[in-house]
Order: sequence, then C-alpha cells, then structure tokens
Amino acid sequence: MESGRTNLKSHLESILFDQSQIRARVAEMGEQITRDFEGEPLTIVAVLQGGALFMADLIREIHLPLEIDSISVASYHGGTESSGTVQFHQTKMPELDGRNVLILDDILDSGRTLSAIRRRLETDCSPKSVRSVVLLSKAISRATPIEADYVGFTVGNEFVVGYGLDYEGRYRNLPMIGVLQSEYISS
Repeated sequence: MESGRTNLKSHLESILFDQSQIRARVAEMGEQITRDFEGEPLTIVAVLQGGALFMADLIREIHLPLEIDSISVASYHGGTESSGTVQFHQTKMPELDGRNVLILDDILDSGRTLSAIRRRLETDCSPKSVRSVVLLSKAISRATPIEADYVGFTVGNEFVVGYGLDYEGRYRNLPMIGVLQSEYISS
C-alpha cells in the first residue's frame, strides 16, 4: 500500500526543488535578512495559508529581535490562475506603527496580492519600512509591476505545489516543490 505522501508525490510531473535545496536556500535568505536588518527589530507579516511553512523555516534562520503576525488574503479562489481580485479576510490589520516590516509570501506571480498587501500596510499601519520576501517568483510579466526584495527561487509559468503551495487545499504537506501534472487539475 502506498503512503499518502508517496501518492501525492506521484501527482507531480517533475520536482523543481527538493527538501535539501529548499533548506539551504532558506538558510541563505535568513542570513541575508539578518545582515540587512542588523541591530533593528523586525516584524514578519506572513500571508496565510501558503506562507506558513516557509515562515516557520525562515524565522529560525533570522537572528534578530523578531515579531510575527499574519494576514489572510485570497486571489486564487480554488483555480490555477489569479482571479484578479485580492480579498482581505480580516478587517483589523496588524499593529505595525514604526516597525520594520517584512511581508512573507509563498509565491509572486501576477503581483496583485503582494502589491495590495504592501499598499494596505503602508497606508493603514504606518510602518518604518516595508520589504518583502517570497519563496518563489515566477519569471513572467506581472499584471501589477512589483518585485520582491528577497527571492528564494525563480520558476517558469508552471503550476507548482508543495512546501505550503497548494491546489484546492491539497499538496501543501509535500516537502518538495514540484509541477503538478495537468490530469490532477480540474478544468
């Protein structure tokens, strides 16, 4: 009998980054962020749910006074392409007045989500500074021109899952990042 993880792994067309590659890159990013904010406290605002695994690993690699908050937004609504609309799932924003803020998200593709969050935090929360970190950045033209300050890996325009990235709530628990086979994507 095949285990659930093995079964999910068999749904991948290819593995782009395995667990050891992800760990190594996250450690490098943590070192860079630590250097860039040296001597300054930092507040990470993680975009849930996809950013949760990435956040858990990254914060262990950042050696600074650190606070954590989260924000819940949606732009996919179950499909494989952004709907073009970013919905905030909470009305109360984090308390970030005068803080250095690092927005953490799993993937940057259209740019709409990161841009909307950045704009909202800057206007509603009065932070000292706002930067962003993403695990993956798609090498595509963005609907909203924005780039992340820190990028783990650059990928093509494939639909990727694993390490927090999902399709209809599944595949987040895979320890690697891979391209989902088209037969497992509802049309």
